Parts: sequence; structure tokens; C-alpha cells
Amino acid sequence: MALLARVPFFRDCGLDLDALEKRCIVKRFDDGEVVLDFDDHTSDVYFLASGDVRILFRTQAGKEVIFGDMRPGQFFGELAAIDNIPRSANVTALTRAEMVIMSANIFREIVFGTPALAERMMKVLTGRNRELNARLMEQAVLDLRHRLYSELLRLSLPRPGHDGERVITPPPYHHVLAARIGCRREQVTREFTTMSEQNLVEKTRGAIILKKPHVLEQRIAEALREGE
Repeated sequence: MALLARVPFFRDCGLDLDALEKRCIVKRFDDGEVVLDFDDHTSDVYFLASGDVRILFRTQAGKEVIFGDMRPGQFFGELAAIDNIPRSANVTALTRAEMVIMSANIFREIVFGTPALAERMMKVLTGRNRELNARLMEQAVLDLRHRLYSELLRLSLPRPGHDGERVITPPPYHHVLAARIGCRREQVTREFTTMSEQNLVEKTRGAIILKKPHVLEQRIAEALREGE
């Protein structure tokens, strides 16, 4: 079965995925290996068949900010395939990973020639644009405490068997959370101490448990209203 069959973007699209994959390159990356770097003049699209990657943005001042992680079934690199402008982000493998690399010409051919994929591509782009807008709003309006609340909620999933709680597993390091929200590791550590004292979070060896996510959501909403 084609590796592309693991990517939801191609599900029930009517294309012969085995034939399509033969027109692509399959490549494996080691843990910590750079897949793409800032200002690379390439335009391929990368479909993640296995492994995890991290996406970093760089500010004009040279500061790197973690935008997010991607897992099997997701893809990246589509912007350069569309506008042929140098890469705006760094992508690095967090684990050993296998990817299907598709040229911009083939990507544009199948998206523009397949209505189902064209519609999905529009939804992907609008979804990523909405997420970026939300993060820009957070950076402009929220202090680091509320940005941390928002990031924890974004990373979490419902905790099975514990109604109302959410969980993040594996738990991210404090310096990673700091890079995600634009602050220092020590500030994140202090905020976790405060949240633990308020019984908002519980840290275990393998997870961060959000005990009262509704409280975090309420505090974020209040902070956004105050910032209007």
C-alpha cells in the first residue's frame, strides 16, 4: 500500500496513489535532522508517513519561535509550492521519520486537477491562517500567563475516564513551552508552580494534566475582553 494512503488529504480522492507515489521521492530522516531551513530555495511538498517534526519561525530580530509539531498524516511545504517564495520556516525531525516528497509541479497538477483536493487545500490553508491569526492576537493582547494557558489548552486532549479534564502527553519541556509562547524557561516554571498551587494542573512523569481547563478558558476569555 502506498505511503500516501496514510495521509488523510488523499483519502477517497479518486487518484491512483501507487502511481502518484512513483512520481515522488521517499526519504527517511534521522532524529534531529533538518528537513527544511529558513530561506531555502526549494518548493517541494512533504507528506509525513511516520515520525514527528517541529516547525520553527524566525522573527526579524532573529529569535526562533516554535509554531508547532506535525505528526504522521500531515504535510508541509505547500506555500512554497504555490508561490515559489523561499521557505519561511525551519522544519526539523523530532524522531526518525519517513516522508514522501512531491515536486511543486506534481502537487499543483493534482490539486488543480482534482476538485476534491482543491477544496481540501482551501480548507487546510484557511485553517492554518486562522490558527496564525489567533496566535498573533494572543501575542498582541495576552500576557505570558494567559499565552501559556492558551498553549496548554491547544496541546491537550480530553483525558479518558476523567470528565472535564485534559491531558498533554508526552509532557513538553519548559524551554519548549517558552519557545512556543515567546518567553523564558524560568517564567514558565514560575507559572507552573502557581498553577499547581491553584490545583489547575498536575504534573506526572508522563503527562501534564489540566485539572480545570474550563477555568483556564474563562481566564483567557476575560483577558481578551480586557484587551479589546
